[in-house]
Amino acid sequence: MANKLHPLGAPRAGHVWRANAREVDMAAPTAKPRPLRIVAAPQTVTVDLERTAIVVIDMQNDFCSQGGWVDHIGGDWRADRKPIKPLQKLLPALRGARVPVIWLNWGNRPDLANMPPNQIHIYKRTGTGVGLGDPLPGKGAPVLQKDSWAAAVVDELEQQPQDIRVDKHRISGFWDTPLDSILRNLGTRTILFTGVNTDQCVLHSLTDASFLGYGCLLVEDCCATNSPDFCTQATLWNVKQCFGFVTNSSKILQALKK
Repeated sequence: MANKLHPLGAPRAGHVWRANAREVDMAAPTAKPRPLRIVAAPQTVTVDLERTAIVVIDMQNDFCSQGGWVDHIGGDWRADRKPIKPLQKLLPALRGARVPVIWLNWGNRPDLANMPPNQIHIYKRTGTGVGLGDPLPGKGAPVLQKDSWAAAVVDELEQQPQDIRVDKHRISGFWDTPLDSILRNLGTRTILFTGVNTDQCVLHSLTDASFLGYGCLLVEDCCATNSPDFCTQATLWNVKQCFGFVTNSSKILQALKK
């Protein structure tokens, strides 16, 4: 038993060391690839399920629920709910295929200490009204504040204990968060992007992932926005042109069944 090598790494890490009192083995074998061929545009792609994760962005009450911040400012919060039904089918199937599910939610610090004025301005254009950290009329929850109702995932989307949760405080989920470190420790090479808003937090998280070297698939029916339709069309065009691929949940589910 003294010579037994013990694993060092997160339980689901794609790369681990093994160690005992005398030695450290950094060459532990990696998991065998599990190819999955997904119909997408502009090309069909084959991903490795062993090295793929799905990121669900901002499917939270402030964006997707009555009484949330988008509702308060007169935005179409119902539009942001469109991903709920397809995600209800896709997420269990991916969990069954041992694909990590990462919930990436906007969650401010209560003191806004890491929020510069340009970011606060996005949610409080005139300097008055209800912005980041301010209580929502009726609900009382502070806008987009970590651990509040406003920042919580909508009730219709079930989170599992094995899922991973990451708080963000920029439109890109990679800025000043542990998301990249988590993905690299998981051994992730390909990311499925879902959530809201397609043309904002989803797009800019996807573009940063592309710049970091990840393969990126936008799952179109699992994304939504309350912006004008041309914003979605421009996003889809740009993803296919520069940053990755576009598919939908039906095509992923069909591939998993095969």
